[in-house]
Order: sequence, then C-alpha cells, then structure tokens
Amino acid sequence: MSPRSVTAHALGYVVGVDFGTLSGRAVVVRVADGAVVGSAVHEYAHGVMDERLAASGERLPPDWALQVPGDYVDVLRHAVPEAVSAAGIAADEVIGIGTDFTACTVLPTLEDGTPLCELAELANRPHAYVKLWKHHAAQRHADRINQLAHERGEPWISRYGGRISSEWEFAKGLQLLEEDPEVYARTDRWVEAADWIVWQLTGTYVRNACATGYKAIYQDGHYPSEEFLAALHPGFTDFVSRKLAGPIADLGTRAGILTAAAAELTGLPEGIAVCAGNVDAHVTAPAAGAVEPGQLVAIMGTSTCHVVSSEVLTEVPGICGVVHGGIVAGLWGYEAGQSGVGDIFAWFTERNTPPAYVDEARARGISVHDLLTEKAALQPVGGHGLVALDWHSGNRSLLVDHELSGLVVGLTLATRPEDVYRALLEATAFGARAIIDALRDGGVPVTELVVAGGLVKNRFLMQLYSDVTRLPISIVASTHAPAVGSAIHAAVAAGAYPDVRDAAAAMGRRDVAVYQPDEKRATAYDALYAQYLALHDHFGRGGSDVMHELRRIRREAEAR
Repeated sequence: MSPRSVTAHALGYVVGVDFGTLSGRAVVVRVADGAVVGSAVHEYAHGVMDERLAASGERLPPDWALQVPGDYVDVLRHAVPEAVSAAGIAADEVIGIGTDFTACTVLPTLEDGTPLCELAELANRPHAYVKLWKHHAAQRHADRINQLAHERGEPWISRYGGRISSEWEFAKGLQLLEEDPEVYARTDRWVEAADWIVWQLTGTYVRNACATGYKAIYQDGHYPSEEFLAALHPGFTDFVSRKLAGPIADLGTRAGILTAAAAELTGLPEGIAVCAGNVDAHVTAPAAGAVEPGQLVAIMGTSTCHVVSSEVLTEVPGICGVVHGGIVAGLWGYEAGQSGVGDIFAWFTERNTPPAYVDEARARGISVHDLLTEKAALQPVGGHGLVALDWHSGNRSLLVDHELSGLVVGLTLATRPEDVYRALLEATAFGARAIIDALRDGGVPVTELVVAGGLVKNRFLMQLYSDVTRLPISIVASTHAPAVGSAIHAAVAAGAYPDVRDAAAAMGRRDVAVYQPDEKRATAYDALYAQYLALHDHFGRGGSDVMHELRRIRREAEAR
C-alpha cells in the first residue's frame, strides 16, 4: 500500500507513543493545534529487571538493568487502541504515528529483528535481553574506549565531552562480546530500542539520526574505524559493519508505513506514515515549542536529560554529545544529563523515612514526598547544615562516571528526615547548574530553562531550581510531553507540516517564566553550591578514590 497523501495543516490526528522506564504512554493529538484528545498508559509486565532475571530467577550482578522487548509490543497492542478509543475518534482519522524511547536502551536481535531473548535456548542468558539506559555494568568497557580514543587522538571523542558513557551502544556491545561471546556471535543486529519498535511497525530496519549520533558515536558521516575497534578487541573489529550499521533517517522523516500486521496490532490504518524513532528527551523540545538556540529543555523524571540547540559547534567537556540536527534540523544539538533525580527522591522516601512520617502522611491523605517537601520548605536556605552529591546512579555529566556514588555531608544527631530530603533536592539542582555553567563556559548560550516531566508538580522544587540556576523556568504545558513530541514528528512525517519547527509552532506549547529566581535565596544558594563543587571535584576528579574502591570491595564481596 502506498503512503497516504495529506496536505499542509490537514484535519486529522496523529498518535505519539512514549516508551519510558516502567511504562509506555500513547496519546492522540489533533494535527491542527496539538491538543491531546486521548491518552492511555500500559505498564510493562516485567518492569526493570535489576535484581533477578524473570525467566530463571538468576540473581543479576550489581548495576545491571534489563527489560523484556515483548513489554514494548504490549504497549502498542493495548495503549494505542485505548488512546484512540478515549479520544472518541475513528481510527481512520489518524494519519501518522511517531515513537520515542529512553536511550541508550539496546538489544541484540536476529537479522529479521527477533530478539535473542525470545529464542528458547537463550531465554536464561541475561545478555540476550534488552539493556536499559540505566544498565551501568559496562563502565570498565567505557573506560577502555575512552582511554584508547585519547591515546589514538580520535577526533570524535571531543564531540562527546571527552568521555563515552557506559550507557551507550559501544560500551554495552563490548561488554556483550567479552562476557558472553556466544550471545554476541548470535547477534545479527545490535539495535536501539527506538529503532526496534519502528522496525515492528514498518517491517524495515532504519536507524534514527538522534540516537545514532548521541549513543552510537556517529559523527561527520562515520562511526569509529575498524582499526580502533580492533585495538579494543580483535573480535570487535566488524561490530559496526556486521551488527550496527543501517540506513539513517533524519528526525521527522518517514521511516516507512504501517504494515498490515502492525495495523492489526494497533488498530490503526494500514499504510499511514511511521516517522523515524527518537529519544524521549530530544523529542520533548518541539512539544514545548522550544526549538530555538538558548532554550534548554530539562526532562525531569527518574533521571534528567538536558538538551539545547545552538547555531555554533563547540567542545564542552563532560557533556553527553553534540550532534548536527540532533534535536532540530540546521542546528547543533547539545545533550547532557543526570542519571538520578526522581529516583534519588524515591529511594529516600522508600528506604529512609521513619514510620512516624509515613503514618503522618497517610493520616493527612498526602504522599510522603509531599510531607517531606512541606517540612523542608519551612527551612531557610542552608538551615539544615548539609550538602549532598547527586550520584546515587553515578554521574552522567560532567564526570561521565557511573562508579561514583551518593554522599551527604554534615549529618549530626539533630538531623531530621526533611533536612536530608531537602539536601537531596538541592543536590540535583546543583548538578543541573553545573551542567548549565559548563555549557555557557563552552560557548553555548542558555537563556531559558524549560522543564517537562512529572517533577514539575513540585512547586517548591521548581522554585528551588530557578533560585539555584538564576534562570526563569518555563513549564511544558502537556503532562505527556515526549509522547506529544513524537506526535509532532509524526505530523511532519505524514506531510501535514513542512518541518519540525513549523509543527512545533502550531502544536507545541509551554507556560513561559512561571518561576523567577529570588536574588536573596539565589545568593544564599551560591554558598552551598561552592561546597557542592568542592565535593564534586574532590570525589569526582581524583582527590579521593574512595567511591571506586568501595565499588571494588562490594564486587569482590559478592563474588565470594
């Protein structure tokens, strides 16, 4: 079937699907104005496997995080038709579908896209499964990639702030080769989940330019050379040519059309446009109408990803990467991030809050988060006498080291739970400020902080971020921003708009400068930030190796 023909600003709807860490969300969006008319969420049946492999019960090593690809297909099977039903529209009014994913979330497949974990003989092999973005067990492999790149003077390493992350495709691929060479040998394709889900919709393997640039070290038309890969490991020489490479689609372009099988799965019309995959953070910028230089979009959830576009190419130490067209066409897209934000707050409330606080929150009918925030907000800046490091899931930017760990300094017998909770909130804001300062120091202007994600509901946290960063904070209007961003790209792929900028102008929106920095509080936070930086550099830049040593001791203990 040939692609459906649509005209500019055509009446109709597009579907956006956001595949998150624990669930997938589908939205139905009106092409004319970006209004969300229906949505549905489907939880992953297997969630995140970070302790045991579901198929066998085998205990997983530290820092592993796996998923089951069938859970993603279930989102298409359930959430998409449910969203269309909730929208109250006919399925044939949908002209396109777009998707986004966490990244780097990657899986090994056969040539036809069959995940290796779905083969009976490999179902009990952890390396046959999806490695989620927060799978950090490839740190030593990333370290070797970085060391060799600098020794050889590889030009691409500077585009990634000088260090490749353990989260990315090459580090995880090298881990697969060295820890389970049999599964590596069975791997025909090493696929970003963002591209795998598009493969399920179109029947065609197409890599998206965003993940390929940021997560697969693709710069100026080239991946790392075979000479470089051979120097890492002889068996890794043909990793790109045999397992990785494929056609690359620019963002907003059509990767293919919906197959008959995918139409039956989703309930959508066969032959509609399927746009190239995308990364959840980057696709959010159009949903916010924030696609111009200087507008830094922070997607705050379990982790935070920061993306900003610029007209200039520059090297910023410690960022995740810079890719031409990585966010919108014609501009250089810069990415940075924090591996733990909401996860840190959840860890504290779930594992460190006294029963009395839990009982009080239950009696008042509010969450423990709300109770702790309420109590923390009563303090003056610095009143708790604490400063923390936000490295409970390692450091994605600017140190790019997932062997680092969390820290709280200043604890006394008088310290209360709300004191620690506030210090953790502040630590994540300080981490964001460090990233913003690095971008500015590197020559990338940041004039507006645009926030999306579930944490925007915490007004105290948003004001804290504005005070710490000294930036006005705008809030993305949609609570489903990544999914809306995917729908915007689908509208472009379907031909309803000429490009993502025009589509974002019509379909994206944000509430501008909802929060403004308070100079008195900002000045008080400067003193705490100075202490944060001192700890940041001491533990992260060689002053003390205690965090790495503790990781080593833990691994040795668990191996005994």
